[in-house]
Amino acid sequence: MQDGKNLIIAILLCLVVIMGWSYLAEYMGWVQKPDPAAIARQQAAQQAEEEKQAALQKEEQARAALPMFTPAPGRDMTVQSPLYTAVIHTGGGVLRSFQLTHYRVGLNPDSPCVNLVDARTAAVAPLGLVVNSQPSWSTGKWAVENTTDTLAVPADGEATLNIVGEVDGLRVRRELTFSATSYLISEKIRIVNASDQVRSVRVGYTVASDADNAGDSRYDAMRIAWDKDGSLEDETSVETLEKSGVQVNGKIFWGGAMSTYFLAAVLPGGSENVTLKGRVQQNVYRAALEEAESSLAPGQEREFAVSYWLGPKDRQQLAVVSEQLVKSIDLGMFHLIAKGLLWLLQFFYSYVHNWGLAIILLTLLIKALFWPLTAKSYASMEKMKKLQPHMVKLREKYGKDKETMNKEVMALYKTYGVNPASGCVPILIQMPVFFGLYQALLTAIELRHAPFISYLPGTDLLWLADLSSRDPYYITPIIMGLTMFLQQKMSPPATDPTQQKIMMFLPIVFTVLFLGFPSGLVVYWLVNNVLSIAQQRLMMKKLAQKAK
Repeated sequence: MQDGKNLIIAILLCLVVIMGWSYLAEYMGWVQKPDPAAIARQQAAQQAEEEKQAALQKEEQARAALPMFTPAPGRDMTVQSPLYTAVIHTGGGVLRSFQLTHYRVGLNPDSPCVNLVDARTAAVAPLGLVVNSQPSWSTGKWAVENTTDTLAVPADGEATLNIVGEVDGLRVRRELTFSATSYLISEKIRIVNASDQVRSVRVGYTVASDADNAGDSRYDAMRIAWDKDGSLEDETSVETLEKSGVQVNGKIFWGGAMSTYFLAAVLPGGSENVTLKGRVQQNVYRAALEEAESSLAPGQEREFAVSYWLGPKDRQQLAVVSEQLVKSIDLGMFHLIAKGLLWLLQFFYSYVHNWGLAIILLTLLIKALFWPLTAKSYASMEKMKKLQPHMVKLREKYGKDKETMNKEVMALYKTYGVNPASGCVPILIQMPVFFGLYQALLTAIELRHAPFISYLPGTDLLWLADLSSRDPYYITPIIMGLTMFLQQKMSPPATDPTQQKIMMFLPIVFTVLFLGFPSGLVVYWLVNNVLSIAQQRLMMKKLAQKAK
């Protein structure tokens, strides 16, 4: 019993000694008190190390999860869509050929289809992927997941071509989606860093088109074009594109090579910083668009989205893709008027099924709308015509004194209530409509190979079989020049002899100018002149009856 008490007393004494010593040591400064901030830093460092180890483990797992890649020899695959037939080389996914089903090179039904990627264009690898400045089609290793050599796009549906490869130590997967109802090719690109180091990645996309896809005229010329910040820009100088090329940076909605009627363009996936480079090489217009540089950690994956348009510049189809792509059809400063006139032209065509007749009906409508203004102009011209005898006398009297003569002429106008500018105002008001219609007819792909009067009457000679090209026999521009000359003769002559000579020379100038115009434009101007002559004769007759 006594031993038990002694044991309890011994334990209590030990506790007192231990607790007393700790207190005394802390009080005397022999033991340092723990710092809460230091503990927090130690815990944060430990947590960061644990997260780093977890990330490394995750990257290792991602790399381990990558399927084995076995490159295969490239082969040509045919993509068959209702709109086109494309041939793609699986060794990188570049185009070998791209034939448009509904557009032919010539007027004959057996003429070959328009091929946006001919042999010369295929040599520069359109639809190619550039990774870190390396052409993936020549430096990478590729394999295709599709097992057949033909990819058929179902009606009103889509089909996808999957190509996987390794480029510059990066695992690349291209998913190209083709549509049966659009010329737009959509692509998703997945890039994985398969190495154990952080890698920088720059991705670029290419398109190209042969200059022969344009009509080789000032109305249909090939160019490098792009939309930057919603504004259409282009470079047409072959010399510039061959020597230095063109380079543009910024928010580029699309860029590529285009003619008046066809477009091969890249549409980046919405990046704010894209670089476009364009050149001409051996008559091939080539454009490459490159995304801004980014970095990938080991095992990290990044997806890029891009689209390509290879096809006609059909306004309705382009509008489905984006409002920026529609701007590849340059309707000029009066684009709103041009859009309205194009709509009316298509409206008339839906009834008459002949674009030449549709142009004539549109001309009649425009003439009817401006009839009151034109009538006012003719009335002013008739007043001027009555003043001609007085003008001749003034010219004989003050011919050498220009200042005095001008004062007398203005006094004459005031006396008879004639405004010399009244005849010009209606013309100035109509000019925006003319320029809008000019751009509309010049750029409308509907007029390409569209016939009006296919054969010269009484012969088997092709005549106005293509409203987008010139009259092969210059018949319509010559008749148009004669109608202009007749209009000049019906109008009162200018008071100044020099102006008279210039006005009489204008029909010759216009005739020469219109010799190379697309025949659709010449038809419009010719019909407009004939209607103007008829209206002028009617007004003259009406004014003569009023005078009696």
